[in-house]
Order: sequence, then structure tokens, then C-alpha cells
Amino acid sequence: MNFKLPFSKTKDPEPGTESTTASSEADMKLAEGMLSVKDIIAPSAIEVDFNYIKINNSYFRTLFVAGYPRFVAANWLSPLISFDHSLNISMFIYPVEGKTVLDDLRRKIAEMEAEISLDIQGGRVINPSTAAKLEDARALQEQLVKGIERFFQFGLYITIPADSLEELDRVTKQVQSTLGSLLIVSKNTTLQMEDGFKTTLPLCVDRLMITRNMDTTSLATTFPFTSSELTANEGIMYGINLHNGSLIIFDRFTMENANSVIFAKSGAGKSYLVKLEALRSLMFGTEVIVVDPEAEYKTLAAAIGGEFIEFSFNSGTKINPFDLSQVYEKDENELGLKILSLHSLFKVIMGNLTPSEEALLDRALILTYKLKGITPEPATQKNEPPLMEDLYKVLIGMEETDAKGLADRIEKFVKGSFVGIFDQRSTVDIKNAFTVFSLKGLEEALRPIAMFIILDYIWTRVKRDMKRRILIIDEAWYLMKFPDSANFIYSIAKRARKYWLGLTTITQDVEDFLSTDYGKAIVTNSSIQILMKQSPAAIDQIAKVFYLSEGEKNLLLAANVGEGLFFAGANHVRIRVLASPEEHLLITTRPEELMRQKQEALGKTT
Repeated sequence: MNFKLPFSKTKDPEPGTESTTASSEADMKLAEGMLSVKDIIAPSAIEVDFNYIKINNSYFRTLFVAGYPRFVAANWLSPLISFDHSLNISMFIYPVEGKTVLDDLRRKIAEMEAEISLDIQGGRVINPSTAAKLEDARALQEQLVKGIERFFQFGLYITIPADSLEELDRVTKQVQSTLGSLLIVSKNTTLQMEDGFKTTLPLCVDRLMITRNMDTTSLATTFPFTSSELTANEGIMYGINLHNGSLIIFDRFTMENANSVIFAKSGAGKSYLVKLEALRSLMFGTEVIVVDPEAEYKTLAAAIGGEFIEFSFNSGTKINPFDLSQVYEKDENELGLKILSLHSLFKVIMGNLTPSEEALLDRALILTYKLKGITPEPATQKNEPPLMEDLYKVLIGMEETDAKGLADRIEKFVKGSFVGIFDQRSTVDIKNAFTVFSLKGLEEALRPIAMFIILDYIWTRVKRDMKRRILIIDEAWYLMKFPDSANFIYSIAKRARKYWLGLTTITQDVEDFLSTDYGKAIVTNSSIQILMKQSPAAIDQIAKVFYLSEGEKNLLLAANVGEGLFFAGANHVRIRVLASPEEHLLITTRPEELMRQKQEALGKTT
């Protein structure tokens, strides 16, 4: 079948005028009665094959459910509802008159009893399928007679959309495998693809009429929104489930990993949510460490007795990037791992390096540690680590052209304008349950370097002293701009579970974060993903990564502050972040509220 708009081009139009000409001609013909609304909204072409239907450039295939398991539990359709691909699912429920059902049941019971009786008289083994059906039929008959259950006919249909025939075949196999794992038998609506497609449109018309008998209890278990439930017996409250008004209570450490990612545009409430989670996690004995580029966590740290560590030229806070964790693990070279980490750091500092420069830097790093008596032998790694100045001297002493060039690139950190920030002994010691590293006092160019060094230091401490921790990286896009620092965050996300660490990655620059394979890998290695209000420019990329439906895309575009989607494993729900008035005072970031708090504090002091 082909449907085309009744207009044609008499000559090649000017660039940019083709759509305008077509629209104006269509408007004129619509006004003259030559064109109906159906002609306007109809697709340009529809191709109906025996095994699929093609509308414009999209492919569709409809499945019907032909076989169901004998027993089903609540939420048994959850794997289908939460499937990682957009699906159009239609359920049709037809009430059946009780008297008719009882008459049919009575006849069926008599037939099965007669079959079993003949088998017994003939000395044959009773058919176990018949015995099971008879047991179920008698139980259902009793419940129907007492009015406990009612009887229905139920039809379940699934239409799979795809951009290509190859994708359609692949997703179809995945859907059928998912259904097969639930003991559900699904079939293609072969030679009835058009009727199948129309059945799953929101028209409430069943053109296939392939149904199965179901009682009230069994039918209730197919309710499609029971998967939108994230209330556990342990954990902290994140907010309200907007699907059903229940509480979202969850412990991230019960997942296969405790990592989470949060994507939202500026002002959507992402920092509010993260502060609330940190505050509530502290009450359950979880240590929280924050990398904060904008000093947003200063008020919270002061209120709860946390430690606020500020990095700047004038502060006394220093971190030596050459520090070792002094933790020996079997089959792991701690010095080698540190040198690899320093390679990544110096690529962030120096920019791209040639292969010869990388080899030279590697020799210089090994020699720098060796001069301090530190070798791959674990016992030597307790010696005092070198400083950046030691590496600078080693590079100068090599008397090679490339070595001199490398030394020139780090000279400003040793002798130049950036001296005193990254070239001194560490003075930081994480002992507080809530520690914030602030980078607000650093220039924009220094922030990626400082974030890398701080994260490397934190990772060193995490390995040295294992306890339940959450590491929050705000504005993570700073590090995603550089492949080596992005790889470093990914390595933390991948190994955090081993050290009882939950990594929280927050960003408002979605494109920078997801433009690299490392960004997508971090999302994949995060059991919890939270999406809040998005900008139209980023929504398509977000929808592609998280397999969002059109309704979910529109929800994120129109979400209010503090609202979004909360993904935890296979389930996801719509969330509204909710804080108590006392918590709100500590975590709010609204300028007007912060100013009012300052004025009230000044009024009390005067």
C-alpha cells in the first residue's frame, strides 16, 4: 500500500523552499476540499510484508502471546515492561459471564474425570497434564461458585519498532528470549502484521482476538506498573515515587556495584539531591568524600562538623601526586600502577606526548622513585616519596632534547607561576566522616589537574583503609575532556566495588560526558542512574543511551525542579526529591534563600 501527498514539483525549487512550497500547495488543496486531514497525517508509504510492516523508514513487528506459565507471581511481566528497547504493549481484557464459565468448567471437569477413570480401569498411567488441569479446574470452580474470583479473557500483544530490518530481527529474538525465560510462548502475527500493528495502537480495538482464560488473581499480576516500585527494607529515602505515591527507599550498596551517575541541566536540582543523599548516608555510618569545584558543599560541611579543604595558592592544603598507597596486594605492582597514573596526570598537564616523549617520561619517573630508594619491592615503598621538583631535576639531568622539552612543560609548577600547589609534601589527612575538597580558588585551567590529583589521592586512601564510602565528583565533565583523566575515572568506577566504594558522577554537560566511550562505560558500570530536567539539545543523546520512550523524553523536558527518572537495575520510576525543612536549610543552593540565611545570621549576631 502506498499513500502519497497529492503534490508534485514542476521544476527544481530554490534551496530551502521545497518544504514551504509543498506545505502551501497542501494548504490550498485542503482549503479547496481536494485534500483531507487523513491525507495530511498519513505516512508517505506503507509496506506490509508477511513478517513485518514498514512505515516510511521504520520497521515494526507484532508478537502475540500464545502460551502462559501455569503459575505466575506478582510483577511477572516486569522484564518485559523494563526491556531495554521501546516496545508498544497492548493488553485486552474481556469479562465473561459467570454462569457460562461454570457450565463450561463443569463439562471440562467431567471430561477430564472420565479420561482419568478410563486410564485407571485400563491399567494405564494417568496423564500428568490432565491431572494438573483437573486440579486447577476444580480449584477455580470452587472460587467462582463462592464469588471469590471472576473470569476474563486476556490478550497480550507486543509491537517492536526498529530503524532497520537487522535491528528488528535482533530485538525480536531478545524479546522472545526474555518471554521464554518467563515460560511465555510468543509467536509472530505472520500474514496479519497490519492487524497486529493496529491492535497495539491506542485505539482500544483488538483485531487479532487471540485470548487466554484468566481469573481475577492471575489478571491482577499482569498489572503493568507494579515494576515501578523501589521501596526496600533498608537504605535511605531518595524521594517520592510519582507513579504511585510510595517512598523510594533504597540502599545503593545492595546492588552489584554502588556507583551512580546523575545527568541534569543547571538548576534542575542535581546538587540538592546529592547533598540530601550524602546527609542521610552519614546517619548510617557511610563516609562521604566530595570533589566540589564551586564550594557548594561548604555550608553543609560547616553545619554537620565536616572538613572543608580548599585548594588555592594561599591555602596550606597540599597533595603530593607522587604518594604511594603502601598497600601490597598479591599479583599487583603498586609502583607500576602509580607510574601509569602519573603518565595520565602528566598528559593532562603537558598535553599530547609523542611515543619517544612517553618512553622518556617513563624512564624519568622510574629513576625519580629509584633515587628515593623506592622500587617494585613492597618494603621500599614506605620510603619518603619524591616531589615534582625531583622529576624536574631528573629530566634536566638527562641532557636530551626531548627531556629538556618535558622539563620546560612542568617548570611553571616547580619554579614558575603555579609553584606551591602540586610540588610539596602532602598535608591532607582524611579523618572526618564528611570531607569536601573545594577547587573554587583555582583557575579554570588548573581545575582538571587538581581534580585528577585529588582523585588519585582519594583512591590511594580508599585502598589503604577500606570502609563504606561514597565519593562524589561534581562537574565531572572537567575530567571527561581529557582521554587519560576520563580513563582514570572509568578505572575507579570499575574497581570501586572491590574497596566498598560508591562513585557518584554528576554533570550538566551531557554531550561532553557521553561523547567518549569512557563516559558511556561509566554509565554502564553504574547500577543507579538519575536523570533530571534536560535541555532539548541533549535529550536525544540521553534518550539513545538510556533507551527512553517518547513519553519519558517529554517528562524530562517538562520536569519541575527536583523531579526526574530514577533507574536502579532493571527498574526505573519517576521521582520527586523531598527533604525535611531542617534538611532543606542545609542543602539549598537557591541564591535568594542563601542570602536570606546570611541576613538572618547577621541579625542574630547584632
